[in-house]
Amino acid sequence: MDTIALELAPPDLDGGHERAVEEGRKVAENSRAAGLADRIGHLMIPGIIAEDDDRPIEMKPKMDVIDFWNTVRPEIGDVKGLCTQVTAFMDKPQLTDRIRDLQAAGMEGIAFVGVPRTMSDGEGGGLPPTDALTQFQDVVPNRGSILIPTREGEHGRFNFKCERGATYGMTQLLYSDAIVGFLKEFADKTPHRPEILLSFGFVPGVEGRRKLIDWLIQDPGNPAVEAEQKFVAGITDLTFEERKQKLLDLYKRVIDGVVDLGFPLSLHLEAPYGYSKPAFDVFASMIDYWAPKPQAA
Repeated sequence: MDTIALELAPPDLDGGHERAVEEGRKVAENSRAAGLADRIGHLMIPGIIAEDDDRPIEMKPKMDVIDFWNTVRPEIGDVKGLCTQVTAFMDKPQLTDRIRDLQAAGMEGIAFVGVPRTMSDGEGGGLPPTDALTQFQDVVPNRGSILIPTREGEHGRFNFKCERGATYGMTQLLYSDAIVGFLKEFADKTPHRPEILLSFGFVPGVEGRRKLIDWLIQDPGNPAVEAEQKFVAGITDLTFEERKQKLLDLYKRVIDGVVDLGFPLSLHLEAPYGYSKPAFDVFASMIDYWAPKPQAA
């Protein structure tokens, strides 16, 4: 895909249409101001399901991915669509209908997602993501999987997903350069070279109080994740310029470490608290350092 994908999460269902229009206009305005209006190739819209009760920001019913996409796209302009689709609570006929609807709406890539972390792999009663990757190979050309480089056993898990038909991996938010070692080892031990969407997230000062990012990346007992949480916590009290430099330095370490490993690379940018001028300022600096080259038309 060779793209820069900007994640936009569907708003609450109550008042969602107005919120979607407002968010789309805000993103368009801030991206133009940062010089990114023509650089964003895709919107990545996650299909959100309720998870832990301890989520720092209350989870309310969300606008459907397709409804949100159809509402926000005209406000932003010439962009394509990516999304995540939870498979674990749909049987094959239900999931087939859903995928057909997503593609009819213009989704070019679908990352298949399983149960929330409060449940075990295989629970849910529907199709596991690995089964969906295989069964929809002839239907979905760009089939994605979530990649968490700090998770125990992730090499085997991601290798299996590639064998089952994943064409790209979208990383969890990266707040360390653990992905560099992960991809080096993956390249050494497997023949798979899926496209990797490297995910970078803006950290606003409010994280120090709300700790949403800390919650999103948590993995209790995992020292690699604890180091990432410490990094996030350590920059929240810095000035904006200091935080921007820390995030840019991390971005450079990751890019320098993975750019020559033989994987097609794209970017996935996210602002978990919502988009603002500072967020786009940081993303523009990252893209100035390195960005994927769009495919020729």
